[in-house]
Amino acid sequence: MALDNRRLADLAAHDAFIQRHNGPREEDVTAMLEALGEPSLDALLERTIPADIRLGRELDLDPPKSEAESLDYLRRLAAQNRPFKSYLGQGYHGTHLPTVIQRNLLENPGWYTAYTPYQPEISQGRLEGLLNFQQMVMDLTGMELANASMLDEATAAAEAMALCRRANKKARSHVFFVADDVLAQTLDVVRTRAAYFGFELVVAPAEQLAEVEAFGALLQYPGESGRIRDLAPLLADARERGIMTCVAADIMSLVLLTEPGALGADIVVGSTQRFGVPMGFGGPHAAYFATTDKLKRSIPGRIIGVSKDSRDGQALRMAMQTREQHIRREKATSNICTAQALLANIAGFYAVYHGAEGLTTIAGRIHRLTTILALGLQEKGVALAHDSWFDTLRLTGVDAGKIHGRALTHAINVRYFDGGDIGVSLDETTTAHDLDVLFDVLLGEEHGLSVRELDERVVAEGASGIPAACRRQSDFLTHPTFKRYRSETEMLRYLKRLENKDLSLAHAMIPLGSCTMKLNATSEMIPITWPEFAEVHPFVPRDQVAGYKQMIDELSAFLVEITGYDHISMQPNSGAQGEYLGLVAIRRYQAANGEGHRNVCLIPSSAHGTNPASAAMVGMKVVVVECDENGNIDIDDLRAKAEKHADALSAIMITYPSTHGVFEAGVREVCRIVHDHGGQVYVDGANMNAQVGLTRPGDFGGDVSHLNLHKTFCIPHGGGGPGMGPIGVKAHLAPYVANHVVTPIEGVNDDCGAVSAAAYGSASILPISWGYIKMMGARGLREATELAILNANYIARRLGEHYPVLYKGENGTVAHECIIDIRPLKAASGISEEDIAKRLMDYGFHAPTMSFPVAGTLMIEPTESESRYEIDRFCDAMIAIREEIARVEAGEWPADDNPLVHAPHTMADLMDDGWERPYSRELGAFPTEAVKAAKYWPAVNRVDNVFGDRQLICSCPSIDEYRD
Repeated sequence: MALDNRRLADLAAHDAFIQRHNGPREEDVTAMLEALGEPSLDALLERTIPADIRLGRELDLDPPKSEAESLDYLRRLAAQNRPFKSYLGQGYHGTHLPTVIQRNLLENPGWYTAYTPYQPEISQGRLEGLLNFQQMVMDLTGMELANASMLDEATAAAEAMALCRRANKKARSHVFFVADDVLAQTLDVVRTRAAYFGFELVVAPAEQLAEVEAFGALLQYPGESGRIRDLAPLLADARERGIMTCVAADIMSLVLLTEPGALGADIVVGSTQRFGVPMGFGGPHAAYFATTDKLKRSIPGRIIGVSKDSRDGQALRMAMQTREQHIRREKATSNICTAQALLANIAGFYAVYHGAEGLTTIAGRIHRLTTILALGLQEKGVALAHDSWFDTLRLTGVDAGKIHGRALTHAINVRYFDGGDIGVSLDETTTAHDLDVLFDVLLGEEHGLSVRELDERVVAEGASGIPAACRRQSDFLTHPTFKRYRSETEMLRYLKRLENKDLSLAHAMIPLGSCTMKLNATSEMIPITWPEFAEVHPFVPRDQVAGYKQMIDELSAFLVEITGYDHISMQPNSGAQGEYLGLVAIRRYQAANGEGHRNVCLIPSSAHGTNPASAAMVGMKVVVVECDENGNIDIDDLRAKAEKHADALSAIMITYPSTHGVFEAGVREVCRIVHDHGGQVYVDGANMNAQVGLTRPGDFGGDVSHLNLHKTFCIPHGGGGPGMGPIGVKAHLAPYVANHVVTPIEGVNDDCGAVSAAAYGSASILPISWGYIKMMGARGLREATELAILNANYIARRLGEHYPVLYKGENGTVAHECIIDIRPLKAASGISEEDIAKRLMDYGFHAPTMSFPVAGTLMIEPTESESRYEIDRFCDAMIAIREEIARVEAGEWPADDNPLVHAPHTMADLMDDGWERPYSRELGAFPTEAVKAAKYWPAVNRVDNVFGDRQLICSCPSIDEYRD
């Protein structure tokens, strides 16, 4: 009996996480099935998913593990990572994340579970944080405009190259110049991107730019091995010859160096990782992108701008915010559709917390320690490759073999150049004691140097590695925001005040179609701040990261089994990057087989804008395939276009279930037609949450898919990033995915360039998805998918009595999301989908996805994590809003004066002495008892998007405006 009880206890522990992840209880499932008229969940699934693609078995995964077991196992993996002290530099540096920011932002679900700020009224907190980030970047770079972050420094440089070509109307050249001291991983990514744009790269010493005719140039500042070059003459000469210039600059060095804007750069890019963001084996980190004002309409990514609300109050929003949704489609030069908002906010708040004085102290200390190291080495006869430096030294004429042995003994990583030179990069975490150890490693223990005495010499002599012409003269971070929050008390309150302005999953369901805003469980999140994962440099020797490697290999094996593919590439650090790499792999494979001429990509008319944008970026010609009246791919149109373009057909990009939220019965036929005509099948993984455990894209015809780990596999959206978009491929494509020039990947062809800066993308957040799969197991993953489909059909049934449901499958069901059509209501009442979206804020909800994939609609996805209580609360709100629309239709409320067009309602509305609206204050702000019990207040009234686009201001407003 005791043994049986133990077994029961084990089962309960293993099931506990599944029950906590999935919202509906058993009695809820029964009630929802009764509402649908379904005898069982299996019966609903049989009506929903075509029989010919059903998996028909349980996934071959380990049984579910409890939270305690999973964390204990992961702890043991983490312990296998050897904690060497790394002085490798190359764009990644140790840093101290202020604990007040770690606890109250990075580890706070009020910040990391929010969605991209498309609804600015309920996003004012993180928008202010991102505005701070932009101001910080503008100040340090000396540029007039900055965006709200990019994926990493390498992809930011690739985007800068594309911007130069797009914006340089005078240059006829297709040559892009890259200085030979640009970071190796940056050149790797730029080379990949250039190949499909048809650009020729010229890589040479920076001084040779004067001899090259090019449309653009990329320079590193300081250079990869530490040299600080006065770029002003090079940039001035380039400008005179019509060459646009990009400078990739170390953000910490800009505290002490002349800002690139003052030197004459057109574009400045870089990483803000060393502003408090752990290295994390490569990511996630927020890159920055800054330009001149004249390029503001061409800058990629998101810009946070200042607008006004309906009460003429100041309000923030994403300026030109539709850019990510259309991205110029098949004419695109960028497919960027996300950012690194969470990491950008960390970096921005790091600057707010330290201010200009604190950053100057940190940067000055890094440089002073580097100067001490340089003087000591020179005193002992060690030659330096350069006579200038900020934090990096390159040693020449040394015995690299002896140094390597001593470094291993002291658990230290230094950089080893081909030819025997040694590189050493210091950072914020370096101490005087560390210098003592470094001298022992570099010189041997009998060196006799004293760090204290060397420091006294540096002070007495005013020694510096920064040339006089390159020393910063201008002020930065002068806005009061960067001066006010220096104490932890003030910083804590500032973070909390901004958090309170935003709606996140900590408040309510976020029913965004195609975005899968599901639980990001605490047990999944805990490991990302463990130092064994967080503080690892991405370029350390592989024998130092055995635990990381095993975790990544296990996650890859999980995803192989879940998808039906043969290999996973973890490099893409966003869904759009995954799309890009998937198409690159197809093009590389076809070229290797003598079919490089294949360049036609078929894309259904319902596709997300990133699909045609990604195809355009790899040199494909987009041919649109029409959809029928039910939203499905028109098989006849597909067949006709596949036949017409058979000689040139490269691929088709489909989303499954479809973008319309339906399991199309003809998906196997779609794949067969494309394969029969020589093409490959790309299955967009945006809707993978409806497939896991029930069907696999690799089984029904897919050759490659990207997987949004920030959707289906529980990495949080972070208020607009981070994300991860690894791709699964069939065996024939596996050699053609992305390799990495610094840390080569086994099994990938050597000539397959990178698409992201780090070999495994944003590796430090992979434990989240690993933990989700480990704790759910095969049964839990399948049940999650089943409940996601049940919840969506339950919503479609409840709302279908009040709003038209636009698309259903051939048996009258939807997949994991449904689309309700607002167009008939707008025609009858004047109330739009945007009015409904804003009114939902008064009910305490984020809006569903607006006008995608069909204008004038709302796409709703409940996920499996929401309880029946919360789903009913959302449905009740939508039904109540429908009743409000009916009162407008009946003429009870004027079309221009009702709760919907005035939504959202703020405290300022309720305090207005001049309230003369035809409905009560209570109805405006407290429409239900549930709202009265837990009111979420939008921070501003409805934001004026048109005004914001006309008056693009992306810097912090003056203190007077805050006071007003």
